Amino acid sequence: MDKDPFKVRKKLALLDKEVGYYSLSVLEEQGYEISKLPFSIRILLENALRNYDGFTVTEENIETLLNWRPEASEKDIPFKPARVLMQDFTGVPAVVDLAALRAEVARKGKDPDTINPLVPVDLVIDHSVQVDYFGTDYSYGRNMDEEFKRNIERYQFLKWAQRSFDNFRVVPPGMGICHQINLEYFSKGVIERDGEVFPDTLVGTDSHTPMVNGIGVVAWGVGGIEAEAAILGQPLYFIMPEVVGLKLTGKLPLGSTATDLVLTIANLLRKQGVVGKFVEVFGPGCSHLSVPDRATIGNMSPEFGCTITYFPIDDKTLEYMHLSNRSKEQIDLVETYCKTNMLWRENEEKIQYTTVVELDVSTIEPTVAGPKRPQDKILLREFKPKFVELLKESFGRDYIEQNKRESMLSILEFIDEGGGQPTHKLPIPAHVGTVETIEKDGLKTIWIDRGVDKFKLSDGAVAIAAITSCTNTSNPFVMIGAGLVARKAREHGIDVKPWVKTSLAPGSKVVTDYLEKADLMKDLEALKFHLVGYGCTSCIGNSGPLPPAIAQAVDEYELVVTSVLSGNRNFEARVHPQVKMNFLMSPMLVVAYAIAGRVDIDLINDPISYDRNLQPVYLKDIWPTDDEINEILGSVLSPKDFKKNYDKIFEGDEIWRDLQVPEGKLYHWDENSTYIKEIPFFRDIPTVASDLGNIENARVLLVLGDSITTDHISPAGSFNEHSSAGKYLIEQGVKKENFNSYGSRRGNDEVMVRGTFANVRIKNKLADKEGGYTRFLPTGEEMSVYEASVKYMQENTPLVILAGKEYGSGSSRDWAAKGTFLLGIKCVLAESYERIHRSNLVGLGVLPLQYKEGDTAEKLGINGNEIFTITGISEDIKPLKEVQVIAENDKGEKIEFEAIARLDSLIEIEYYRNGGILQYVLRQFLEK
Repeated sequence: MDKDPFKVRKKLALLDKEVGYYSLSVLEEQGYEISKLPFSIRILLENALRNYDGFTVTEENIETLLNWRPEASEKDIPFKPARVLMQDFTGVPAVVDLAALRAEVARKGKDPDTINPLVPVDLVIDHSVQVDYFGTDYSYGRNMDEEFKRNIERYQFLKWAQRSFDNFRVVPPGMGICHQINLEYFSKGVIERDGEVFPDTLVGTDSHTPMVNGIGVVAWGVGGIEAEAAILGQPLYFIMPEVVGLKLTGKLPLGSTATDLVLTIANLLRKQGVVGKFVEVFGPGCSHLSVPDRATIGNMSPEFGCTITYFPIDDKTLEYMHLSNRSKEQIDLVETYCKTNMLWRENEEKIQYTTVVELDVSTIEPTVAGPKRPQDKILLREFKPKFVELLKESFGRDYIEQNKRESMLSILEFIDEGGGQPTHKLPIPAHVGTVETIEKDGLKTIWIDRGVDKFKLSDGAVAIAAITSCTNTSNPFVMIGAGLVARKAREHGIDVKPWVKTSLAPGSKVVTDYLEKADLMKDLEALKFHLVGYGCTSCIGNSGPLPPAIAQAVDEYELVVTSVLSGNRNFEARVHPQVKMNFLMSPMLVVAYAIAGRVDIDLINDPISYDRNLQPVYLKDIWPTDDEINEILGSVLSPKDFKKNYDKIFEGDEIWRDLQVPEGKLYHWDENSTYIKEIPFFRDIPTVASDLGNIENARVLLVLGDSITTDHISPAGSFNEHSSAGKYLIEQGVKKENFNSYGSRRGNDEVMVRGTFANVRIKNKLADKEGGYTRFLPTGEEMSVYEASVKYMQENTPLVILAGKEYGSGSSRDWAAKGTFLLGIKCVLAESYERIHRSNLVGLGVLPLQYKEGDTAEKLGINGNEIFTITGISEDIKPLKEVQVIAENDKGEKIEFEAIARLDSLIEIEYYRNGGILQYVLRQFLEK
């Protein structure tokens, strides 16, 4: 077979050799208008040309890409990434799947070593460190110790995988966050492999994989299931995307940061509607953005709703590659290849986009986002009145203005001014503090006395202030800026408030190196922003417990306390289950709000605090100029810092190096393990898939509203002994203090199925109680979602979920689909889906149905108490087929309507037919 049907394979001369490449310039000479294609589409085209085999990648696929039009099309295109990135929360279950695939291959008498990654895989352990200790020099060491104690089984399993699988590397705990390491080290821009040179591309098992779009790498987040298929050599198929051009003009004004810019873009693109689309950034404003600025924007692609936010390679890319210690040979390769093959950022005016959205960067103002969605932009100058409004709207509370002097002074200065007598004291041990209320004029004030300090706590108090997440800690400008805010605060004699739990969790050790060189770590530490770990921490929900007295007060009095963090996600109950409002902002503003101690403050006009002489200090007094930040950046950033840290990235600490792991290609499953279990999906799988069948006499398990996230479906954080997962672990002899988190237990399907739809903030319209509850409809009894699903399974009743818009938004969490499948749910019927979760549902054999335009459950008169039958699946199934739905209520009345089966391509139909993508791949292996 001709491997090059378009005759475009050419030779590229490098300094010491020639390599092959697939030339887009030759296609232009042949009459194809490549120069009009967005750069991201050009990269997909090159990928298809290079991977053409006539079967998984066909000439029709290539023609579809060659003929890309702004309106896109309904046709499938394949994508074979050059590499795969994983983090440990999603990586552990993916490796469990691979080990289970090997086990089933061996049971069927085949060679288990045929199950191996066919492309390079890098797994970074970054999601497991928790902020148990903070505000001290020993915080980092003790948090690391706790991390290993909690996760040693998982880490032994991953270390076994590193030794057992080919093409599989593991970055040990305590080294950094996967996306920042990917940006600073793994990403090549252009790859040379096996005598060929081609664009660096990847998929990652975390939705923030598009961070490396900022360094010119086409990459996006997928579920672990899709990633495993890619690892095993399967192309990822998706419908040809529209490409939205984001045209930037101007440059950031003084006082504004890349964080303010990205939160503005999140709001702008959500209003535009870019779900499932590519976004490509162009315009003169790009030339003023560094790669870290661009990476901050790319990182939040899932918050925008798009698949990627791509920045083509240009001089800024090469500058960053040099700064981050890429070799001269690699940088020369990137420049030569991109300029030769029409992938260098130039001639932007020729490109045709589906639509263009313009943003004048010079108009950006200081911005925060929240309290529960990243796209909910709030200008800093409007934050206080917005908080007052949100307090009333969301919690039905009237705002009580705090006495300004009282709220700003050191509490010890005015403790006797409270008045009144204690009316209630909670039974809290003296060593962790006491909580009391003082009632005056009918208003209650909650005081906390910890011996060394006594302070007031009320709605709007900042409980958590976290400099965390790769989104912003990868950006030296805002990190140096945060250090300077801390330095200037010290110079003015002001400090963070004693009720604030502070933390610094950078995405790589390079950050602490340059902060040390700038002599800014001591300033951050003086304000209790001590290093707590190199990992996601609060951004993923690993905030650790609030101080006991504060936690008790929050629960007892139902306080609406807040978090401020430099992350990318602030969904309900994600950051901390007791913190009801969460606001995203730059690291610089995180420090500022930790000093203020509250969010109900006008930081532009009111004092942020008072010094020892009771003189007011304003935000402008402690805010650094751009020149101050850039002067330090120029003196402390060095390629040597990147070399020092990344030369030993895979070594790990002594505990990691001493971990004992089993040998062999097959993993020895421990029946007593509560962390790692063989997933039941593949055991004794029939070698031939069954025929598709209709869904008959199904019951509804949950009726959900709009914007149900994967955190709602499969939470990552902590859980208590009263939850279904907690009860299971107690039965297994696990003590409550050793539960760890859902995220850490993703290698155990028994825990995870019980944790599905168990978020404490999820609202099921079939249940009276908030949280993971439903009604078992045959009897009307209210119980946990898991308990109801078991009852339905005993009666062989298939289950359905009803939902609104943007179902499955948020993280690329494969357990949100795995848990759905294991609960016995056969179908989700929603108004719209986020891209990754819809794909994951198909990848688990769950049918995603979508209401036709204009239909909703409410308009159709459906409340979830009906019995559902869905026909049109078993015969003549095709992509996006309209199937028939009949909902029969208890009066025997039938509501009939059509819905769209969101099987978007022929290959997705095959995945669905096989009960999932990995079942399809396994059968392909067994057939061969």
